[in-house]
Amino acid sequence: MDYLIKLFLCLYAVLFTSLLFAKVNGVEGSDKNHRLYGFRPTKLFVFGDSYADTGNIKKSLSSSWKFPYGITFPGKPAGRFSDGRVATDFLAKFVGIKSPIPYLWKNYAGKKRLQYGMNFAYGGTGVFNTQAPLPNMTTQIDFFHNILTAGDIYTPSNLISSVALVSVAGNDYYTFLSQNRPASDFPAFMKQVVDQIEVNMRRIHALGVKKVAVTLLQPLGCLPSITFASSFQRCNETQNALVRLHNSLLQQAVAKLNNETKQSSFIILDLYNAFLTVFNNKGANPGSTTFQSPLKPCCVGVSSEYNCGSVDEKGVKKYMICDDPKSAFFWDGSHPTEEGWRSVYSVLHESLTESFMKA
Repeated sequence: MDYLIKLFLCLYAVLFTSLLFAKVNGVEGSDKNHRLYGFRPTKLFVFGDSYADTGNIKKSLSSSWKFPYGITFPGKPAGRFSDGRVATDFLAKFVGIKSPIPYLWKNYAGKKRLQYGMNFAYGGTGVFNTQAPLPNMTTQIDFFHNILTAGDIYTPSNLISSVALVSVAGNDYYTFLSQNRPASDFPAFMKQVVDQIEVNMRRIHALGVKKVAVTLLQPLGCLPSITFASSFQRCNETQNALVRLHNSLLQQAVAKLNNETKQSSFIILDLYNAFLTVFNNKGANPGSTTFQSPLKPCCVGVSSEYNCGSVDEKGVKKYMICDDPKSAFFWDGSHPTEEGWRSVYSVLHESLTESFMKA
């Protein structure tokens, strides 16, 4: 805990200084009066981590290919880090297209299936290298670039009506903490992470994608892997304060990008406030489920040495699941259930609609 407090104090000074010299014009940036009505994307391209991965991660590396993952949708494990649909699926539904095919499966999908875009996200990855031996976001964008260069699936004209999702769920920060680096290094590292997200967004847009949506960090201090210390009753506010610092810097970066392009090409998906809105919902948000114990996961290991999906050497399951996944916001220690994601996107619907109305 002392380490996190040191991180917070270091970062507060950095944020205060940055706010003195940076004017934040809001999430969408400038040119508020220039609107494009009826923009309906026909393709979705996805980059990021387990909040967006729909089947790229290898079966040997992840529990997302083990039962009970996927029990709600598609009825069996399929590589999604949930009991069912994840962020990618709900954004695709919002724009009115089928969920894009995972990059790993592109050679097994027909032309018709590929017309909806492609998902390059790999669970466990970050904008930089993490503990997962998988492609970071720069490499994921390289895959996208190579496909565009080949020209046999997508052409530049296809991208005019496309949108990209950039999912950043915090794996870079978990990697930093696991390396036992000094707290004094953290402010510079946070700036590196946000700067690289900006580079990635700029690059995706330069490749021809019409709109690029990036997620703010969810409240990491509310993840079950953290709240188990309070019997899933309280969020860790020190961790959430660090998250807010990251999010503030990212909002500044997005505003700068929109000011440069003189359009609202870059969109914020505010997962931080959407998660908290769902947690606190007492019926005021009719599209969002009221979760009685929102911080408690549905699927847990029988003890601290096991996780959701764990089995012993004899194949005996070492996890427990709740009676109804729809009653839980979180599926496991880090990831929402399908019902959790549905509720989050219900909260985001209004801001998404507004964002997609802007040119």
